[in-house]
Amino acid sequence: MRLGNVLILIGAVLVVVGVLVRFVPGLFAWFGNLPGDVRIESENSRVFIPITSMIVVSVVLTVVANLIALLLRDR
Repeated sequence: MRLGNVLILIGAVLVVVGVLVRFVPGLFAWFGNLPGDVRIESENSRVFIPITSMIVVSVVLTVVANLIALLLRDR
């Protein structure tokens, strides 16, 4: 039962983020433009490597996963 609740919560968060991205596009304009994100452009190709943005995403997801694990462990 607890796993079902966690999956519902994750789905609800994804829906909220999707609505924010759709209707408030400037809210996440910083993402991909952080110092450390690499952009290489030439005449024939473009390469984008979002190093810093992915570190931020990793830290946030790690904190969220640890909070969920902590909440589930107490029950």
